[in-house]
Amino acid sequence: MDELLGIVVAGATGRMGRALIEAVVRSPGLRLHGALDRPDSPLLGRDAGEAMGVHTGVRVCAEVPATLAGAHALIDFTVPAATLAHARDCVAARVPMVVGTTGFDADGRAGLVAAAKELPIVFAPNMSVGVNVAFRLVEQAARILGDAYDVEVFEIHHRHKVDAPSGTALRLGEMAAAALGRDLSRDAVHGREGVTGERGAREIGFHAARGGDIVGDHTVFFAGQGERLEITHRSSSRSNYATGALRAARWLQGRPAGLFDMQDVLGLRD
Repeated sequence: MDELLGIVVAGATGRMGRALIEAVVRSPGLRLHGALDRPDSPLLGRDAGEAMGVHTGVRVCAEVPATLAGAHALIDFTVPAATLAHARDCVAARVPMVVGTTGFDADGRAGLVAAAKELPIVFAPNMSVGVNVAFRLVEQAARILGDAYDVEVFEIHHRHKVDAPSGTALRLGEMAAAALGRDLSRDAVHGREGVTGERGAREIGFHAARGGDIVGDHTVFFAGQGERLEITHRSSSRSNYATGALRAARWLQGRPAGLFDMQDVLGLRD
């Protein structure tokens, strides 16, 4: 293995891709091995760091198999269809993956599970260290507070986000649901409008807002009689996601095939 870990960034010209590239070139022990983008991207052939004023010596390209050759990890924050195609290429090239893409349906998740039987994959709705601590805090709060407190999840993101609720919001709800013995397929309520009737005791509510350039805010409310507990995480920059993704890429080295998440990476798993 090379002294430096070679990282390939998918979606290299997007907002998250640019943050990842900047983080890679500034991180000791890492090197930018490749930068992938769509075949119709107008930035193909340009230096991957040009938009950030950084010279990387790596040009944006669309040739996935060739780019993966000799790499140590692919980091993918794109869209489900592209991520699943990249997963097939990573299996063929034996390159571990860090997946931060959200919006997968059941078939998409099954595709990642299948790929993880062949290589190690870290798949998490949010790579932020702080958010993953929030996941555990929500789980613990739900377990302690129990059914006497109503759970509502609020999130807001930038106007360009295409899925709602966010993967992070859903994961926060899943953590609460698991601790309370509930099933989101039955108990989740997405927004409320009109005469909805009294709130069900087992409901876990989700509420999404979109606007401007907000990176991502999440709050879980535990509303009881006479008090409420709020667990909030706010992101002011994508750099925290990039830092977590690079930590995951390092952690993957030498791991066996399997599907992991940031709880594994951070040692937060019980």
